[in-house]
Amino acid sequence: MDSRISARALSALLGAWRSREPAYEALADGVRLLCLDSRVAPGTALPAERELASALAVSRTTVAAAYRSLRDTGHIESLRGSGSVTLPLARDSTWPAAVGGVESIDLQQASPPAWPGLAGVVSEVTGSASRIISRSGYDVVGREGLRKAIADRYSRRGLPTSVEQILVTTGAQSAIHLLASVLVRRGERVAIETPTYPHAAEALRRAGARLVSVPVTTDDGWDLDRAAQVFSRTLPTLAYLMPDFQNPTGRTMSPDERTVILDAATRAGSVVVVDETTADLDIDRAATPVPFGADRSARTKVLRVGSLGKTVWGGLRVGWIRADVEVVRRLAVARSAHDLGTPELEQAIAEVLVERLDDILPQRSHLLRTGRDAVAAALRARLPSWRVPDVDGGMSLWVDLPAPLSAPLVMDARSSGLLLSAGPRFGVDGGHERRLRIPFTAPAQDLERAAAILEASWERVRTGAPIALLETYDALV
Repeated sequence: MDSRISARALSALLGAWRSREPAYEALADGVRLLCLDSRVAPGTALPAERELASALAVSRTTVAAAYRSLRDTGHIESLRGSGSVTLPLARDSTWPAAVGGVESIDLQQASPPAWPGLAGVVSEVTGSASRIISRSGYDVVGREGLRKAIADRYSRRGLPTSVEQILVTTGAQSAIHLLASVLVRRGERVAIETPTYPHAAEALRRAGARLVSVPVTTDDGWDLDRAAQVFSRTLPTLAYLMPDFQNPTGRTMSPDERTVILDAATRAGSVVVVDETTADLDIDRAATPVPFGADRSARTKVLRVGSLGKTVWGGLRVGWIRADVEVVRRLAVARSAHDLGTPELEQAIAEVLVERLDDILPQRSHLLRTGRDAVAAALRARLPSWRVPDVDGGMSLWVDLPAPLSAPLVMDARSSGLLLSAGPRFGVDGGHERRLRIPFTAPAQDLERAAAILEASWERVRTGAPIALLETYDALV
């Protein structure tokens, strides 16, 4: 048994779980979703029936029936004297590969298919593999040619960068984990957007950070009043931001938003970590701004995380950190506790790709434009009560639902072969039950079919929702 979750913590994660009748099955679905998107890890001991019933203000019979339903579907195991424990779930046991003879659609990960020219680059590089395999195969700082290619690209974008300011990592997630472990001490506050990239929040929490959220919305962008309060009152050690095509909202910071947040971070003495993994996913933005904080390097410490995961292929686990030379040295010293370095073969491939990004990005833009336009048109036609935002780039739409039914909608769509992540998955402080992230990284025909599945699922979920829930929501809005 790896860990326990209290009844209070589980209740907070469940949020607006009572989305349909019978109540026990709505509760079971809520726990299933927490298991499926890893907010409750395998091996976690669930609260006793009586404790959870008290926290949720339901009968013990309801909780017992929910646990029984979870046992029947293989999501938990109950042992006499040990309570109920969540189980590792094989993908095939929770998601049908096909429904009605039609292949299922996986939109849980916003990850485009590989750039079509990747296979040719791999063949080109492996043709000279004898030179690569004669060396150790990895190093803690990164291949000099790749670091130079990344540094030169920053310099061309208006941010002069030396090779010594680049550290190559095994993907952006590895970079975020490394930064969190080196820069954050247990109990320190970290400012972070909400909604946000959930794995970044997990990495920061694992380092012991206390997260303080700054709201961002598709309509209004960053809440600058809240941001000013967060920096001035909590003095966060670090701030994690995605200023360009923020995940999941797709929103990009305006010049005023950049100035206000940078000024607040400077006054608070906060280190700003900018996640640039989506920054190159431009579809039709009128102008590309210089890198966030490029003109403030003397006053604000801005560290940057990038990767080729979204622009080229998620399976190419190469990322990087751009930071001051002193910070790069600290990261390199601490890295051995995480991994021994990035494989050199992947770095050699990445070096060629970084040098060709100016040719790759227009092709990626075309792919994303096709997907965005297809799914936005399909959703607006089939589900006119949903609010579908306009985005200039990124990977996904952060859709506003007419009622807080994101989690049950995701569970229902799953049974029809459509895999999505519910809005609460991206929240820092809970909430977002009336939001749904819909990536547009899949082929257009799959996205149009996904919209049809969502139309049918929405009708079932809305019809089955308790009237009291819908009435309460209507009264609030």
